[in-house]
Amino acid sequence: MPKPAVNPLVAVFVGVIAVSFSALFVRLCTAPALIIATYRLLFTFLALAPFTLMQPRILLALDRRQILLSAASGLFLALHLVTWFTSLRYTSVASSTVLVTTQPVFVVIGSLLFFKEHISRRAIFGGCLALLGSVIIGASDFKAGGTALYGDLLALLAAVLVSGYLLIGRQLRKDIPLQGYTFVTYGVSSLTLTLAALVSKTPFTGYPARDWLLFIALALVCTVMGHTVFNWVLKYVSASVVSVSILGEPLGAILWAGIFLGEPPELRQIIGGSIIFCGLYLFTQVTAKAPQPAQ
Repeated sequence: MPKPAVNPLVAVFVGVIAVSFSALFVRLCTAPALIIATYRLLFTFLALAPFTLMQPRILLALDRRQILLSAASGLFLALHLVTWFTSLRYTSVASSTVLVTTQPVFVVIGSLLFFKEHISRRAIFGGCLALLGSVIIGASDFKAGGTALYGDLLALLAAVLVSGYLLIGRQLRKDIPLQGYTFVTYGVSSLTLTLAALVSKTPFTGYPARDWLLFIALALVCTVMGHTVFNWVLKYVSASVVSVSILGEPLGAILWAGIFLGEPPELRQIIGGSIIFCGLYLFTQVTAKAPQPAQ
């Protein structure tokens, strides 16, 4: 394997920092959640599509099944972004980002149900810990008021939806290159969100200049420099390293929320979040050691 031009561990660190800005950018944006998600995926697609189109053989090599599954993955991604971005309107950045990070638990539950994959006792224990932390955060928000609890439930739903996206992607990436997969997935996701905005008559324009800068930042910083970097780095480091590193995303998001939004985490969020992180650390150490797909 040729030596990469960039140190993979440095790339992982950059990726974690990049994705940690997602919640902050969404909260700073005045546009509806649907429009934020639409432009994030649309601008990401437009930024990456030329690199795929320069290698048309990648797209021509995709069969009907791979195209349909990539399209389904795009639908899950679109629903995930809208649901998560909406949750940030109702609950705190701390609660929302910590709860949406529970997605590895739902990924493995899906793997068990659909692919009959084995789950170790250690992984089950870690998953139960993560869900316990989620209950602690949700129960506290129930006492605080129904609005915060609604946001928490949306964040958990967003975790379930992104799990569908990840489950399909993990299976497809064994057979198709990253460029082909992201072209179809991001393309279908962008189209789905655009159609949803048209049907709901949500305006595409009329937003302040800062919102447009935030749309671009969400695409280039959080998606291209974040999620796409994680996909690239899997060629050089184990999935367990990436999975555990991604747990730093909510920590960064909570830090930015405290600095820029005046939202320091509350005690119950610290307790619930700590339990979730401990559970997910155990969980990902066991479940993220599967063989890596071809890049």
